[in-house]
Amino acid sequence: MTMVRCYVIFNANAGTAHALALTSEILKEKLAEHGLDATVDSDEKASLDERIQRALKSESDILVAGGGDGTITALANALVGTEAVLGILPLGTVNALAKDLNIPLELDAAIDVLATGTKQQIDVGEVDGKYFLHKVVIGLIPALAAGRERIRGREQLTAKLGFLRYFFRRIARARRFALAIDRGDGRPRVERVQAVAVASNSYEEGFGRFFSRTRLDRGELTLYVLKHFTFGDFVRLTSGMVMGRWRDDAALTIQSVKEVTISSHKQSVKVMFDGEVMSLPMPMHFTMHAGALTVLAPAPMETTAAENIAEVAQEVAP
Repeated sequence: MTMVRCYVIFNANAGTAHALALTSEILKEKLAEHGLDATVDSDEKASLDERIQRALKSESDILVAGGGDGTITALANALVGTEAVLGILPLGTVNALAKDLNIPLELDAAIDVLATGTKQQIDVGEVDGKYFLHKVVIGLIPALAAGRERIRGREQLTAKLGFLRYFFRRIARARRFALAIDRGDGRPRVERVQAVAVASNSYEEGFGRFFSRTRLDRGELTLYVLKHFTFGDFVRLTSGMVMGRWRDDAALTIQSVKEVTISSHKQSVKVMFDGEVMSLPMPMHFTMHAGALTVLAPAPMETTAAENIAEVAQEVAP
């Protein structure tokens, strides 16, 4: 049997990889056990862009991001609009896309998806030439995420308590700011907000579901506008997410759009881009690319059930 060739860009410092003490040698052995002929690139001396270029030049059947959401988004940016297949080993802390695609977070089960999964076309959002798989957030949330970055890797209780103090102090001092938002009709409206998020498709309600999507192929962007965010708003929204009822919250407006342009008086602003904090220039123009990325994921449950029925029918047929 011909082994499937895969090229893995492996980030050994990603949250789960670090916790498992996973090395490139161990990972390569595990991949081989599942019938995968793998090149594991863990070269920390090379930039991520250089490693992605090496992956693109390889003759592999699957190009795999073995790390967190940042590694996955970076590799996906090079594959959008091509016939290349993106595989995912969710070795980060959040693993948002893997959860949305129902890719197991347990390593051996995730490797099995690389060997047995099905190709699926998913949508990709774009903001001024940069592709995102989840969401881009402007405003209060990137500031909170930047504070969280300061204690990443520090497990001491004092560091966590320090972040909690920072978190609630930021909420107490947060001030609304003005953005001009054009929802694709050519009529920008100035709104005073605490935060704005543009997501690829939409996050859905459900008991215990936090920022979870069941569909990644609707071909639409979702605009979330957080108008105010007091401590009371934080408690109400958080409890609403736990209970599965948050989309009608008074602090939040939600709208499906095909494109949106956001501008302000600033030349650039900090954003949270698929979980990574960075600066992007203003104005920002968001568009959607439907079905532009091919990923490996477990077969949809309904497809699997249909295949099982077909197999049983073949077995009992005379």
